[in-house]
Amino acid sequence: MRAVVRERTLRLRSPMRSAHGDMTERPLLLLEVEDADGRTAAGEAAPLESYDGVSVERCRAALDIHAQVLNAASASTGAQLLDACREADPLPQALSAVDIALWSLAGLREGKSVSALLSDAALAQIAVNGTIGADDPAAAAAQARRLADSGLRCLKLKVGVGDDAARLAEVRQAIGDDVLLRLDANGAWTVDEALSALADFPGSGIELVEEPVHGVDALREVQQRSGMRIAMDETGAELGAIASGATDAVCLKLSRAGGISALLAQAALARLVGSQVYISSTFDGPIGIAA
Repeated sequence: MRAVVRERTLRLRSPMRSAHGDMTERPLLLLEVEDADGRTAAGEAAPLESYDGVSVERCRAALDIHAQVLNAASASTGAQLLDACREADPLPQALSAVDIALWSLAGLREGKSVSALLSDAALAQIAVNGTIGADDPAAAAAQARRLADSGLRCLKLKVGVGDDAARLAEVRQAIGDDVLLRLDANGAWTVDEALSALADFPGSGIELVEEPVHGVDALREVQQRSGMRIAMDETGAELGAIASGATDAVCLKLSRAGGISALLAQAALARLVGSQVYISSTFDGPIGIAA
């Protein structure tokens, strides 16, 4: 097998503001692989240091090691190759690129899509949400209206920055009552701050609040005291958090999980304890989004 690592940077159409700061461009890492029969596939690594603490440099170092493992490997199954890469460097963000590429190769060998490999009853379409940054209320409302007009029936609004109550009120007015609205604080609040902020949002038709605080115990307390549906995101990286049952829902990310295989295992754990599962990205590129 031949494996090569490349870097690319995508510029966002408009800045994305959240509790993590402003994002204007997205650096990514690509892993391109070719098997002995000339089939080619690619995987994508999407570390986001402000979100997961993993720098592009750290991820590149891990992927370079993984590429060496793949280049030196004799014929092996995808699972064996992934295990060998994990043993060499267990960084999930890098392993995600390896796993995506290996699943793609498997699909090419079988003449099937990856979704068909994963399930005999793959969905023809899936529901998605649009994301609105923590912009000023008028700008957020305008973006929400554009997304709703495009046909999206669920929107996620970033909070924890600026005047959240005013932003939420204008967004809800702009989209009406038929569009689901989720809030994402990216852990910006303490427990007391979260409870105070959420008390300011009555009657806004909020479906759930994602990562209002960091930590399993803090999330459980907000869930029990706020009366709102709470979702876990960043906290999911903590050992045992996904299977804790501390929140009503769990947001899983391909990059943080370590690829398709690991994400499926995490989803099974979350469902075992009764948590709803949904998937989002760390502003991944086209390969990560497709996966």
